[in-house]
Amino acid sequence: MITLGVIADTHVPDRARRLNPGALSIFEQAGVQAILHAGDVCVPSVLAQLEEIAPTYAVRGNRDWVRLGHLPRECLLEFGGVNVALAHGHGDLAHYLADKVWHVLEGLQRERYWRRLIKSFPTARVIVFGHVHMSMNMWLDGRLLFNPGSACCPHYKQSAPSVGLVHIHTGGKVEGEIVNL
Repeated sequence: MITLGVIADTHVPDRARRLNPGALSIFEQAGVQAILHAGDVCVPSVLAQLEEIAPTYAVRGNRDWVRLGHLPRECLLEFGGVNVALAHGHGDLAHYLADKVWHVLEGLQRERYWRRLIKSFPTARVIVFGHVHMSMNMWLDGRLLFNPGSACCPHYKQSAPSVGLVHIHTGGKVEGEIVNL
């Protein structure tokens, strides 16, 4: 079995002083083989901390332009024969601005994000994303849509910060797990 640590929206230092140590502890205890960061990392030191635990793959979030502009906007990875897409979820500038308008007019519409991601990654069995600061562990049309939530600042104040684990079993069975910090 392969276990992936999944984290997003760490926002160090713009919303949090440091990476939540609970995230590191969870990944160490789970013995993750790799860590996926779904964007809004904000500073390279966060990735360096994660790299101390396992190889880390990260994509650029809407807050990563200055210090981490070299990160890809999205990527397609393979673990244990399973295609795993990694994206922040905000899309290009036009999508980002349109989503902001919709958010003001009608509230947060998570479906807008996952519909766009499904179209962007037709071969992915698992789609990992962030951006909305709300966890999601949902199967749709044979694909796992997985958002670990925010490691620092969830969308709803009553929610806990969270990370995720994705377990890929021999034979291709996949399970997602949200872990509150």
